[in-house]
Amino acid sequence: MAPLPTAVDPPAPRAARLDAARGEGLILPDDGPITVLKPRAGEDFSPLGRDRLTLVQSFRPDHDALRAAGYRLSMQAPPASIILVCLPRSKRAARDLIARANASATALVLVDGQKTDGVDACLREVRDAIGILGVVSKGHGKLFWFAPRPGALDAWRALPQAHSDPEFGIFTTTAGVFSADGIDPASRLLARTLPATLPPVMADLGAGWGFLSAAILARGGVTALHLVEAEAEALDLARRNIADPRATFHWADATRFEPPEPVDGIVMNPPFHTGRKAQPALGLAFIAASARILSRKGTLWMVSNRHLPYEQGLRSHFAEHDILAEDKSFRVWRACEPRQALPARTTLRRKRTRR
Repeated sequence: MAPLPTAVDPPAPRAARLDAARGEGLILPDDGPITVLKPRAGEDFSPLGRDRLTLVQSFRPDHDALRAAGYRLSMQAPPASIILVCLPRSKRAARDLIARANASATALVLVDGQKTDGVDACLREVRDAIGILGVVSKGHGKLFWFAPRPGALDAWRALPQAHSDPEFGIFTTTAGVFSADGIDPASRLLARTLPATLPPVMADLGAGWGFLSAAILARGGVTALHLVEAEAEALDLARRNIADPRATFHWADATRFEPPEPVDGIVMNPPFHTGRKAQPALGLAFIAASARILSRKGTLWMVSNRHLPYEQGLRSHFAEHDILAEDKSFRVWRACEPRQALPARTTLRRKRTRR
């Protein structure tokens, strides 16, 4: 599972650092392709020359926003003379990106990130391992660069890892995806709470690497399951973890997903932050999307942190909702009969009953 709307934190001032770096000794070759790994929506890469750029972004909302801004997008990093790494928050994922850039760039590797992304520690590690040519600090972040040395950072590559769980089996994950180290406790609580039999056509919104989807398919009654995930790398893992012909995989923003027909049930552990800021609106957007794609008698099963203000959203979008389970950290909700799918006569009957 991953956050679906584009990042709400102000874009890192990468363009300002790139401009400053030219005054600190950064010399970019006049020709040759440039690849940017993991850019975010709203960022400006014009100092690198737009015509030379290929942006590599597997998170669907950012991917689509950058393409709409006129950039050339790819899912895989093509060979390039210069590669710019935009640091993610995950240290393991950051090291993996730098190792891949070091193996693929022919002239120069640039690494940019905020202090909150761990750029200072990353700079120290690269300096110790391979050396750097220069660094600039600006806007609470750093940009540094080095000459690639193929093979020198291969130990930093993050390969998919299998995690064995005594209750739920074996799953493969990798660095940078949600819950990369195994089953997160909220999803575990939801999986334990699901009924033994589920409706025929199900969806897992924000499916991640497929844990909740596996729990859905283990129940009786399910004939089809839509796995909806915005992060293509996580969805690829889900394809490895879910070998079931009933499963269909969708690389999509869950808040905009349109199934081929209304679904009978939805299971989800929605995101509630982008970057470093809590954003309950993300979970509320998932709730609204669930109500939109469910059938008239459809049911939602959802887990969330206890402190998140989701009850009003459930009340607004569903005729009924209740709490199925909770612990000191999480709460499992069930919501039935999406209001926008209810015919007017049903709403009137309910109002007369209250009198």
